[in-house]
Amino acid sequence: MSALAAKGVTVSLGGREVLDNVDFEAKRGEVVGLIGPNGAGKTTLLRVLTGLMIPDRGAVTLDEIELMSIPRVSRAKLIAYLPADAPVYWPLRVDRLVALGRIPHAGPWSGLNEADAEMTESAMARTDVLDLSSRVISSLSNGERARVLIARALAVEPEVLLADEPVSSLDPYHQLQVMELLQDVATDNRIVVAVLHDLTLAARFCDRIVLIHDGCIAHHGLPEAVLTSDIVRSVYGVETITASTSAGDFVVPWRRIDSGTHSP
Repeated sequence: MSALAAKGVTVSLGGREVLDNVDFEAKRGEVVGLIGPNGAGKTTLLRVLTGLMIPDRGAVTLDEIELMSIPRVSRAKLIAYLPADAPVYWPLRVDRLVALGRIPHAGPWSGLNEADAEMTESAMARTDVLDLSSRVISSLSNGERARVLIARALAVEPEVLLADEPVSSLDPYHQLQVMELLQDVATDNRIVVAVLHDLTLAARFCDRIVLIHDGCIAHHGLPEAVLTSDIVRSVYGVETITASTSAGDFVVPWRRIDSGTHSP
């Protein structure tokens, strides 16, 4: 099956092994949630999956083609990466910033065309930022800015969307909206991988969960198999409330455990 896959990926940074022989796979049509404590290696794995970071050992493939063998321009059309707290260095208007997502599709000497403008507008509408189109990005709140950057990623029309903490600065309404968008992107036979810290959202919206701990894949599978009380307790050091309702299953971190009573 078509997939984005990492095999035996090992990365060391500053003399510390951040990823240790990691095997990972995300298939078309699914949202994969990457979870784990701070510093576990989630962002590093995401950067390896984009091709922005070359591992010390191992390789990444997209549809069984080695990622680094795909020309950079082609990779830019195939993969959209949304880093956490992505910096914006220029005081661009929102519509122009979102339109940057169309640059990989433009010819070397041509500007953006009408189809690019339509896709830019569509991406802004999907993320509820059309009313911000004439605003300068530096004038926006953190939540508004986050939605604009998601719109830029959607404007690429990628086969693979890799998002690092895409809902961290959003209010509940827009958190749900963005998670629904990620599901919608995956439904169109695309691959979505998102780093998440909200276990409730991960349980509700992800098809599979991959839990990274100390640079290794500690657990992976369906949300209900990974987000158990015992696993969350052992990895995060917190007790949870879990329940099944007519609306679906949910898991809520509820109480910290004294550091002497759990083994991370």
